[in-house]
Amino acid sequence: MSDQAKQPTSRGSLSQLLTGRIRSKLAAGVTHLTTGSGPTLDYSSPPGDPGLFGPDSVCWKVHADFTSMMTGGISALLLQALHPLALAGVWDHSTFRTDILGRLRRTATFISGTTYGNRHDALALIERVKRIHLGVTGVGPDGRPYRASDPALLTWVHVAEVSSFMTAHLRYVNPLLPVAAQDQYFAETARIAEMLGASNIPRSRAGIDAYLFAMQPQLVASERTREVVRILMNAPAPTAAMRPAGALMLNAGVDLLPDWAQSMLGFERFAGIRRALARPGVRLVAPVIRWALVNGVSKRARRRVAATHESK
Repeated sequence: MSDQAKQPTSRGSLSQLLTGRIRSKLAAGVTHLTTGSGPTLDYSSPPGDPGLFGPDSVCWKVHADFTSMMTGGISALLLQALHPLALAGVWDHSTFRTDILGRLRRTATFISGTTYGNRHDALALIERVKRIHLGVTGVGPDGRPYRASDPALLTWVHVAEVSSFMTAHLRYVNPLLPVAAQDQYFAETARIAEMLGASNIPRSRAGIDAYLFAMQPQLVASERTREVVRILMNAPAPTAAMRPAGALMLNAGVDLLPDWAQSMLGFERFAGIRRALARPGVRLVAPVIRWALVNGVSKRARRRVAATHESK
């Protein structure tokens, strides 16, 4: 074969190699933000195991997109910090001051594992969290006792999370998701909260909105809350290259908050500028991240469910 004939093949191979390396490096930087804390889960086995929900569930669709889940997780953490007793448990029993990203990773592991993990791993994760909650007790700054296993507190933490994830999904993935599908999502994810011990869990879009409205008088933007905000917004990026993307995700997470929560947390001053920069920024970055995550958790789980046991 002539050198001229070999040249296009060599160029093609080099291009594929470079593309693969770029994709791998980007995927590693992205997944570093959500892995490394908690148990290691096998999303690829056993073959045919649908986990707690299965691929036809709405939560498998909503939780599949990295950018919306990351921004939703940041928004949820900020929203949760407005509840004095929920924050007291984090304040007294968490390493958030030195490892705020670790808290986000642990949340990501729990959400991914209970959504996409096989049934055994998902149930084990829930039992693990329940055991941890039993040791999280104390007295809040206002003198009220708290316990992480309190059904009402568990409901608050749950609603802050799922409402934030849905807001992010509607903004960055599918703004036309029907209300019926949103209702199904909230009904599905309520199962996890119930298994953790929550009570009176809203299971529809209307129920979520009514719950958040009713909770507002109980929420406080205290000095502790502001300290959490300061630590989160100044969290170091895992690498220098990820710093711009990290700042974008943080600001997009703030932008997802309801207007009343942004006001309570002191974010209303630059809300317009943040909105103008964060929303198009995330929409620009999201397709690149989706391109990089060719072997993400949701894809591995779908392959697991589709697989069949080898004939004996």
